[in-house]
Amino acid sequence: MTEARRGHLAMLCFAMLVSGSFSLGAMAAPHIDPAALNAVRFVLAGAVLWAVALATGKVSRAVFAAPWRYVVLAALFAIYFVTMFEGLKTAEPVSMAAVFTLNPALTAVFGYLVVRQITTPRMALAIMVGGVGALWVIFDADLSALLRFEVGRGEAIYFWGCVTHALYAPMLRRLSRGEPGLAFNAVILTAGSVMLCLWAGPELLSMDWAALPVIVWWTILYVALAATAVTFLILRYATLRLPAAKVMAYTYIVPSCVILWELALGRGVPTAMILPGVALTAFSLLLLLKDEDKPVVLSKT
Repeated sequence: MTEARRGHLAMLCFAMLVSGSFSLGAMAAPHIDPAALNAVRFVLAGAVLWAVALATGKVSRAVFAAPWRYVVLAALFAIYFVTMFEGLKTAEPVSMAAVFTLNPALTAVFGYLVVRQITTPRMALAIMVGGVGALWVIFDADLSALLRFEVGRGEAIYFWGCVTHALYAPMLRRLSRGEPGLAFNAVILTAGSVMLCLWAGPELLSMDWAALPVIVWWTILYVALAATAVTFLILRYATLRLPAAKVMAYTYIVPSCVILWELALGRGVPTAMILPGVALTAFSLLLLLKDEDKPVVLSKT
């Protein structure tokens, strides 16, 4: 199996793991404050990344230079995840996943503004097709709702989180100074843990943790380990083997993967009317996967 094929398989796993956050998050969101859940999630995920970084010798003194960088990046990261779980209180997971597919378009805008990255014509077409598919799902295939711009409360909250998520990628590129990736992200999660523990302090202290439903604990473990720590390792693995555009492409199959999660969890399927929108987002993946880049040379570092 070629390195590129391994990268694609890794990104398929990435999409499935990320998708699980939406379905499990929707089940846990009514039972716990979003900031409190993510505070615990950041602490656990940070501990895992620190353990891996220390075990592999990927921690250097350079990681701790200019600590203000981590405050900026952690704030963007924390806002994204808190708005995600707040939005899942009222929005359907598939609809939320459709909002997530707007990230490439937002990232393209911020990428140009922050680091002057230029989007190729094929990427622009894929982003446009994926955006149309996302809007189809978000507005539940209702043209009149689209014309009135009737967005659900959960989707609207999450959209602003996606704005911070889109800004995170170019800011990460701008603020990174070549530090080892594992330790760099471990420090970001540590900074985020401090912020969220301060933000959700009253909730963390007053909450009856023993009385929480089991689904909350499963969700915390899942989003901390699978959807944060493991997906970071997968993303790092794939970016060494695939062009950035192809890595980004897998964003577009998240709604389809969420549908599979919903079926597996016995939560039903969305109405047939929104399936064309999901199909458009999947088609965007094919557009972005079509070869237009030079082969990626696997780094030896």
